[in-house]
Amino acid sequence: MEIGVILEEMNGVFHKMDEGVTDALLKHLRSDTRIFIVGEGRSGFMAKAFAMRLMHLGLSVYAVGETITPSISKGDLIIAISGSGSTKSVISVAAKGREVGCKVFSITTNDQSELANVSHEVLVIPAATKNRLEHETKSIQPLSSLFDQCVHVLCDAVCLDYSLRESISHELTYSKHSNVE
Repeated sequence: MEIGVILEEMNGVFHKMDEGVTDALLKHLRSDTRIFIVGEGRSGFMAKAFAMRLMHLGLSVYAVGETITPSISKGDLIIAISGSGSTKSVISVAAKGREVGCKVFSITTNDQSELANVSHEVLVIPAATKNRLEHETKSIQPLSSLFDQCVHVLCDAVCLDYSLRESISHELTYSKHSNVE
């Protein structure tokens, strides 16, 4: 099985990142802030998984593009996820958010990308994407698999840090879990 290879690649990415990398995002998560998360493709799935877990933690969070997502307003937080930082729909949402007065936080591999340029803060995950840029960690996996895997784990680490900081128990998060499955 190739699970060991995947874990080794992910470990290599995380070792290139600062220990406190989640702190930058964590400081923006507050129960009184509406959070809008956007991504496309597999990165969009990671974005929705992050949004779901933040909802379980009691935050007011929306996945951009869903029919029930309200309009953004000044003071909201937009978290934009794009490995390449060049996904036009994600950049468009980030740019609109900045124009309206939202705080824009991006997660990408490329801190020189168009997405990074419209963001207030950038969390760089130096994992391989479909573009295979020189600064990205090498991967035998196709396309942006390594980036998406690292985003998922990093976002779960942010949620864990938040739950510990706010003393949110498993029982409380479970009480917010869907009961109409």
